[in-house]
Order: sequence, then structure tokens, then C-alpha cells
Amino acid sequence: MGKITIAIDGYSSTGKSTIAKQLAKALDYVYVDTGAMYRGVTLFAIENGFIDEADANTAGLVESLSRIDLKFVYNESLGFAEIYLNGLNVEKEIRTMGVSRHVSKIATIEEVRKKLVSLQKAMGHEKGIVMDGRDIGTVVFPNAELKLFMTASPKKRATRRYKELLDKGEDVTYEDVLKNVQHRDYVDTHRQISPLKKAEDAITFDNSDMGLEEQFDRVLDYAKRVIEG
Repeated sequence: MGKITIAIDGYSSTGKSTIAKQLAKALDYVYVDTGAMYRGVTLFAIENGFIDEADANTAGLVESLSRIDLKFVYNESLGFAEIYLNGLNVEKEIRTMGVSRHVSKIATIEEVRKKLVSLQKAMGHEKGIVMDGRDIGTVVFPNAELKLFMTASPKKRATRRYKELLDKGEDVTYEDVLKNVQHRDYVDTHRQISPLKKAEDAITFDNSDMGLEEQFDRVLDYAKRVIEG
């Protein structure tokens, strides 16, 4: 079949990015982390005073969208691309709980989604791409040859995220992380614009009780079947 488009959607902290990175590397495809793009816009909003714990200045952010330049730059030593916001590598900054608390709110803004979906569609023009997010199989690439929908129990996902944040030195509690996961699930699935939902032709992939190696082997097998089919 030649190169295909692989769309991976699902809930937060299901390991979408990890699987997508591994898959892209194995297939020699381009990997795009759309969640990082929304996190980049969220970081911009925080740094420029458009959002705080109490409120969001949506109009101010929308007026400033033209000032946001997002790029993925391949890091040879890591084996994947990192996100740059206005020329600065912000891969570490976008993964904090501070950004996590607000990213779902930012992702509900129609103008933000339009800007990023347009960029994402352009990135996948020549296929040979693995893209993960919330609306890849439903909105960005509805004709993708392989669609996966990743899920796991909220407690399993919160445990993974909690360990990840502790490893990065963040001062967080498990209860706060679980609340954040549950809140993001609600916002992601209930927003009016491009809500998180499984595409009709997507494969449901529940990794609650799977290790990384088993997940990767299964997903790679799915991809090879489609490519060779």
C-alpha cells in the first residue's frame, strides 16, 4: 500500500505519545504530538497573562494567535521531534501540572482549534505520519488508513501520570493528579467543538493492564497488516 496515515486518539495519560513515537521510529514515519501543540498555546496564554486559576481572557488570546509560532524540531539524540514555541524549546515547560490544569480549557476555544487543525492537516499532506491527540481520526484525518482509540481506567492513568511528575521533580499529590485526569476527561468529551470520541472505524485499545512492550508489539502488528494489506 505504501505509506499510510496513522491516527491515535484517546484519553489523557493513556500513553498515546509514547506509542506514537515508537511506532513512527519503527516505520520511519513523521511523528506529530498534537497535545504538545495545545500545551504550547496554553503555555503562551499563561506567560502572557491570558489565563490564571480564576479566569481566561479568551478574546485576548484569540487576538494574539498570530503571535504564536509552533514548530517541531527533530532531536537526533532523542530520536523524536521536540516542540518549539516562538523559537524556544518548551518541551519541558509544557509538561507541568500548571499547563495540564488549563490545556483542556484552551482546547475548547474554536479559533485555537481551527488554527492548529489547519497546521496538522498540512503536516500530514504526504502521508507517512503518526499523529496523536483527541480528534485526529474524527476531524484532522477522517480518512486515515489506521485509527486507534486508546483508553485505560482513570486510576491507572492517574498512577502513571503521578509517577511521571514525581520523576520530573514536581511537588504533586496523587489526589490532585486523579482529579485533573477526571476533569480533563469531562471537558474533553463534553466540549462543543471536536469533542473526544471514538471514530466509528477506530480500533479500541485498552491498555489498563498492558506493559509498554506488549502495547508496542500489538500496535506495530496492526500497522504492518494495513501497510502490507
